[in-house]
Amino acid sequence: MVGEAAAIGDVMTGALGARAVEPRAGEAYDATHAHPADCLNCGTALQGDYCHSCGQHAHLHRSVGAIWHDIAHGVLHFEGKTFRTLPLLAWRPGELTRRYIDGERARFVSPMALFLFGIFTMFAVIQALGGSLHTPTLSAEAQAETRTEMTRSIAANDESIRLMTVEKAALAERGASTAAIDRRIASVEEENRRTRIIMNEILGTGTTNADPFGQAPPTETGWKRLDKGIAKFRANPNLALYKMQTNAYKFSWALIPISVPFVWLMFAWRRRFHVYDHAVFVTYSLGFMTLMGVVLTIAWAVGLSSEVAWSIALLLPPVHMYRQLRGTYGLRRFNAFMRTIALATFAVVAMVIFFLLLLAMGALG
Repeated sequence: MVGEAAAIGDVMTGALGARAVEPRAGEAYDATHAHPADCLNCGTALQGDYCHSCGQHAHLHRSVGAIWHDIAHGVLHFEGKTFRTLPLLAWRPGELTRRYIDGERARFVSPMALFLFGIFTMFAVIQALGGSLHTPTLSAEAQAETRTEMTRSIAANDESIRLMTVEKAALAERGASTAAIDRRIASVEEENRRTRIIMNEILGTGTTNADPFGQAPPTETGWKRLDKGIAKFRANPNLALYKMQTNAYKFSWALIPISVPFVWLMFAWRRRFHVYDHAVFVTYSLGFMTLMGVVLTIAWAVGLSSEVAWSIALLLPPVHMYRQLRGTYGLRRFNAFMRTIALATFAVVAMVIFFLLLLAMGALG
């Protein structure tokens, strides 16, 4: 039950994060509700649907029905543009990407909102189905190190929450909005919740040490932080894998800036395509890959064979890349095919870079 509850929390966190990125883009407003003459938050005279001084909406719901409306829109993100976006993302990704780039923003879910929701949902599904990224617990010494490290992280986050709570009280006393700091507090609390769950999982088992690098000699790359990360991985794989899971979850957005330069290289001589175009292309593509992972994981859990799941996971991404390249950049079949080969190669390189960054960053230091 703990895993399922945590997974539901992750999905809701992802939906709320996506909602924060795209709060009301293109949504119709119900004009049947009466507006107050002055903003209920700061008292400024209203001139439209929003206060031009503090940004608060002119109409505030105060009914039970409005609560369910807010849940549906704010958490589940169910709205017309979701159902317009997902079919195009699956079957005609190039058309979706091109239309969004060309200005149809209100009609579709933004690429970043879709990506955030996909990432949180993917990790939630993996966690709910028992797919935590850790190995059997190590020796008593390794267990003690793991417990100390995670306890230190929780304590640091608790101190951050305390300081932010003081800051929030000061903002509230001045009558300023606390929405931003509320989101920061919720994010840190979510990280602590996940840390406690993973710590219980890691320290709740106990078998033998297993070096994920096998019996190979120590690797020397010349990059000190990376070599240190590999050494720590060998010494305590459980702790290293826990940190990699946590940071892959937190820093998955880094795949976007890592990937964009590779796509830019394929069209560097075409001045009509800009970096923004490539960023939209990459983010929608990553959003599709995360949602594909969610669907395949659930299908595998309910009986789809591993062979079929892996076959789809290996064959579908290149097909999707090909269709998205053709539609987004107006390529002919052969040009799209050659660039798909290059893009698939770049995707593997980007994942390797991301993995190495996770090893080398301070989380493993």
